[in-house]
This record gives sequence, C-alpha cells and structure tokens, in this order.
Amino acid sequence: MEVKTNGRTVLWWEIAAFSLLIAVSWADELFGVPALLFGGSHQPNYREAGLETIIILLVAIPVVTRTTRVAARLFHLEGFLRVCAWCKKVELKGDWVPIAEFFQQRFDADTTHGMCPDCFAAQGEAIGVA
Repeated sequence: MEVKTNGRTVLWWEIAAFSLLIAVSWADELFGVPALLFGGSHQPNYREAGLETIIILLVAIPVVTRTTRVAARLFHLEGFLRVCAWCKKVELKGDWVPIAEFFQQRFDADTTHGMCPDCFAAQGEAIGVA
C-alpha cells in the first residue's frame, strides 16, 4: 500500500535527520569545525556534545513517537472503504465501481447474489408469503 510506504519513509527521514544533528554535534566537538572554517584554536568539550546529544534525543523521541501514532491513525483511516450512500458503489483508486467489481479487482474473488434471512423475511411479508 502506497500510504504505508510513504508513512514509513517519513519516519525514516525524521530518524535520519535527528541522527545527522547528533553527528554534526559530535563532528563539531571532535574536529572543531568553526576553527577549521574560520581559524583559531579548538578545545574539545565532550560534555557539551553529550549534553547536545541528550537534548536532541529528548526532542527526537517524542517527535518520532507522535509521528508514528499519527501515521498509524492515518493507516487506520485509509483502510476504510468509501461506499456511495445511494448506489452502493465502492471507491477503488479514484474510480467508483460496483461492489462485485471491487471484490474481483481487489481480492480476485467472484461474487454471487443471495438474500440474508432478515431481507428474506421482509420480502416474504411484503408479498404475503408466511
């Protein structure tokens, strides 16, 4: 399903972005990026990098958790079938098709027609059959 794939892709991009932030933080402390770019001396401060990592993780964990929940909710809502209230056609990839065609295309299942016991009883009463 395309929506699930897109949702997972968003989660992976989020995780990759937070990981990149952590990597940049540590690269700054290890290599002294400002000192390399603009000159000057560099004193590594691993406590600062550790604190930055903790802060990034404190932001990343709730963001990724919420995104996971939103994606799960989206998958749930996308799983609903849209059925026309009047003609009972079902939406399939942007087209409205009869329900028998929907089952054939989506599940490769043939359909047949029957009557449930409630409708059978109601029809029997309507035509006077007991």
